[in-house]
Amino acid sequence: MTTDEQSPAASTAGSKTIDTGLRLLEILKEHPDGLTITELAQLAGIHRNAVSRHLVALGNHRLAARIGTRYTLGLGIVELNAAVQHRLRTAASAALQVLADACNATAFITVLDIDESQAVVLTVAEPRVSQIHVGYRAGTRHPADRGASGIAILAGRPPLPGERPAITQARATGYAVTAGELQPGAWGVAVPITTARRPAGASVGVVTIGVRDENEIAPLVLSAATEIARLL
Repeated sequence: MTTDEQSPAASTAGSKTIDTGLRLLEILKEHPDGLTITELAQLAGIHRNAVSRHLVALGNHRLAARIGTRYTLGLGIVELNAAVQHRLRTAASAALQVLADACNATAFITVLDIDESQAVVLTVAEPRVSQIHVGYRAGTRHPADRGASGIAILAGRPPLPGERPAITQARATGYAVTAGELQPGAWGVAVPITTARRPAGASVGVVTIGVRDENEIAPLVLSAATEIARLL
């Protein structure tokens, strides 16, 4: 066996190690105040010695941080998130402008915040030929389960108990439509951006003043989502 070859057993062990590390990060994400090693071990269902070893490795990469006896997500997570958002913003730029012009409406990309409780507008493109359109500012945030953009992201993820019927409906149609949820008089359509069958973390959408023809706008937004996902 050459040095760059790996046995099936070693490959399986490596995959299990990565899976466990990711599981610990997911648990820490759900507990922003931090957890002790014992609490992490109980929630993950693994021995505390194994948890301790994983936390050392995650800490070396600044993905986990220790505060006293408790562990939280590290700043490395924020840096990775920023890098992903930069890539998404770059990939979406041209497609977003095409969408805004085609719909004669403001187009935008929305992402989930790190704790996934809020949706945040990442980047915006305004139609170049419209005299009147909705102004939307990058950085605007709202509850993740409100507005077409947030609903679309959640629709691109596995169902959760008690989720809004609007999310279930958007999952069935492939896009979300809302009217007046975030701003009176505003109407929006959004589609989740999904890659490699991973749960969606972003959506692309348009917002207009007054209701438009859903059958006309939705296909344009769906096409933009497909193009952006292809570029990622």
